[in-house]
Amino acid sequence: MIDLLGYAAFFTSSALIFALITLGLNLQWGQTGLFNVGIAGFVAIGAYTSGILTSPEAADRIGGFDWPILAGWLAAALVTAAAAAFTGFATLRLKSDYLAITTFGVAVVVQLVALNAQSLTGGPFGVAFIPRPFAHLQDQPALFNFINLGVIAAVTLAVYLALEHLSRSPWGRVLKALREDERAAISLGKSARSYRIQAFAAGGAVMGLAGAVQAHFIGFIAPNGYLPTLTFQVWAMLMVGGSGSNRGAILGSVVVWAIWVGAGAFSAAVVPTDWQARAASLQIVAIGVMLCLILLWRPQGFFGPRSQSGKRRA
Repeated sequence: MIDLLGYAAFFTSSALIFALITLGLNLQWGQTGLFNVGIAGFVAIGAYTSGILTSPEAADRIGGFDWPILAGWLAAALVTAAAAAFTGFATLRLKSDYLAITTFGVAVVVQLVALNAQSLTGGPFGVAFIPRPFAHLQDQPALFNFINLGVIAAVTLAVYLALEHLSRSPWGRVLKALREDERAAISLGKSARSYRIQAFAAGGAVMGLAGAVQAHFIGFIAPNGYLPTLTFQVWAMLMVGGSGSNRGAILGSVVVWAIWVGAGAFSAAVVPTDWQARAASLQIVAIGVMLCLILLWRPQGFFGPRSQSGKRRA
């Protein structure tokens, strides 16, 4: 029973980390209409920044700074925000498809740097011995998982409340105005490019913070943890929960992560060992089928705004 509760805490912690990433994407896409397909890259920037700054000295890479965990998280958010702002500054004056291409390129470049810059990132071996909160309790797995769940839940709640406040502030209302009718917002004296860069940087900061939290939750990071599959997962979570809703971002993350883990457990239990590698694709198939069903049943997601025609029918 204790082991089961410990696993439930571990599962919820993982889902809440994805919820953090999805909250960042919701600020960029749901609130502002910025199409980011380089999510994995921004998460990796945050994870490696915090991992390098807080881990002990290593012979094969830069390290040994031994920063406190909270300082590493703050640095991760700031560095990722700067990377996102630079990306936005270079591309947001162009059409949204250019932003999508650029962000995908950023994700590819980050992964290649993480894979090949061994003196900085540890290369394919990654960064190990990343300090974990309350590490002295690791010999009690259930208690350790519950305490980490509390830490991650507190971070997620703080980010959620901050984003809710921002969405209701004049700054958030300008972002929604730019998303709905850019010309009208510009006619009122608002700088579309400036506000979009700010929103893209803020969303990137949340993604970087999520990457740092995940790095310290696991204690190890490697380049293969930031593949395009991560971007697909987060987009599915936002679509399921409802684009434009912070509550939807959190609920969608939990639902999609449960389906992802459930599909993996089902394939491991049912599929023969020789077919396990091929059966891993069942997770993506399960998410795709679920996404299609939800879009047919509720195109706006669980908490997304209803269309005017849907309101009239109701």
